[in-house]
Amino acid sequence: MHELRQSYPVVALLKVVKLARSTFYAWDAARKMPDKYAKAKELIKQIYEDHKGRYGYRRIAIALRAHDIHLHANTVQRLMAKLELKSTQRIKRYRSFKGHVGIVAPDRLQRDFKAEAPNQKWVTDVTEVKVGDEKGYLSTVKDLCTREIVAYEQSLRPTMDMVMSMMKKALSTLRSGETPILHSDQGWHYQMPDFRKLLSDRNVLQSMSRKGNCLDNAAMESFFAVFKTECFHKQKFDSMDALRSAIDEYIQYYNTQRISTVLGGLTPSQCRARHAQVA
Repeated sequence: MHELRQSYPVVALLKVVKLARSTFYAWDAARKMPDKYAKAKELIKQIYEDHKGRYGYRRIAIALRAHDIHLHANTVQRLMAKLELKSTQRIKRYRSFKGHVGIVAPDRLQRDFKAEAPNQKWVTDVTEVKVGDEKGYLSTVKDLCTREIVAYEQSLRPTMDMVMSMMKKALSTLRSGETPILHSDQGWHYQMPDFRKLLSDRNVLQSMSRKGNCLDNAAMESFFAVFKTECFHKQKFDSMDALRSAIDEYIQYYNTQRISTVLGGLTPSQCRARHAQVA
């Protein structure tokens, strides 16, 4: 209509497309007005690119507040759709269950994934990644209060040494008197005597999911899903060394830069610092 009106009467064009005169002129007037979301769109693109496409509309809505732009998350979602910005999907994970090869601990968390302070409740698991035909494994410990990855270890095989090394790193962060519950699935690593003794020596109480119930450790699986969405599947790696470096970079980013909606827009490290001030 806008282009053809230069050559044909508007009244004739409106009859052809069966459009009301008032509707056309209302659209024409709106078209000439400046875009009230112009600044927001530029910042949305900037935030999206700064975080390498890892932020969805909810986190971007929170990040916009730092620029004094307060938009409802649904509005941000609509603007992102116009800008053709969207996140990727998640995939399934590696399973380490091999039956009862040691002692299975009871489920002490019972899906209560809330903690009032750091180092009260930890969750742990192992996930698998691939570069070509080569496999790699990532073992992590996550704090349920701060959502921080307390410790992690990488290996080309899902060995006991990998899990033990990671756990020793995590335990070294505890202060005197801190004795968290450690929750895991029934993976064979966590049933082994050496692993259980390591925890017992530090008065860490062990907890395990019920057999075949991934929801019992959903808090840990959610991190792996986010990691694979935002890091592993966002890039193409030509070697396992390149992937290992990317994992190091991502976990640093996750702990110190990536805001969490669950934490009210704080990063895990900011949440931990806030608890330290209160204490």
